[in-house]
Amino acid sequence: MTTMIFYERAVALNRDRHQKLKIRILPEHFSFADKTNSVLLAGSEFAEACRDYPIVFVGSEGGPFTAAALVGLGDKENLFTDSSGNWERGTYIPAFIRRYPFVLAGAETAETLTVCVDEAYRGLGEEEGEALFGADGQETEYLKNVVEFLRLFHAEMKRTAAFAAKVAELGVLSPKVITVERNGSKQTLEGLWVVDEAKLNALDDAKTLELVRTGFMGWIYAHLLSLRNVARLANRMDAPAAKPAGTVH
Repeated sequence: MTTMIFYERAVALNRDRHQKLKIRILPEHFSFADKTNSVLLAGSEFAEACRDYPIVFVGSEGGPFTAAALVGLGDKENLFTDSSGNWERGTYIPAFIRRYPFVLAGAETAETLTVCVDEAYRGLGEEEGEALFGADGQETEYLKNVVEFLRLFHAEMKRTAAFAAKVAELGVLSPKVITVERNGSKQTLEGLWVVDEAKLNALDDAKTLELVRTGFMGWIYAHLLSLRNVARLANRMDAPAAKPAGTVH
């Protein structure tokens, strides 16, 4: 799963090129995520995200693996956005979504990552919104907060990659195939993995203690609790009009 799926024209922020650039969050802001059924998720988000989404591991046998929240079960269908570009009120919005139209780009091994912005986002302009740079060319407080958020998310995703690698190393992941029947046809989601509770409980004390002390055991149980949401997503597919409206930013 690519980290750049929503970005049409991501370019590095430049003090000269973007000196006068401002951003205004549009009422239809979340329309960019309307055609995805999953988003990457950091382990630190599991506790909140598990209330609304199934959390799964994504990858191929042998790895590497990462974690993702399922926001839909059909192909290119997000069940948490509506036709007006709103995200369902009262549900958790993953950081992967909240960072748009900004993103950190560069090789994972690079010491310095570049802050980029999707110039295709229609909320960017020079007349209205939050300025990114001051008259002196320095970052505004708004942009500083954005950059700090991006850095924290990047760090949490690296920790999540280590978490996914650990559960894979321990041999507690099992493949999961989700089949959805709709309008007389079947859709299948593959490449998904979940923690097998029997394998988890069979770990020796030393490995179990390691998971507890690293905080990973809490993430595992949030993941397991979240799997009940698969049935809830299936119910949403049958009743899309039941989703409450309301803009969430």
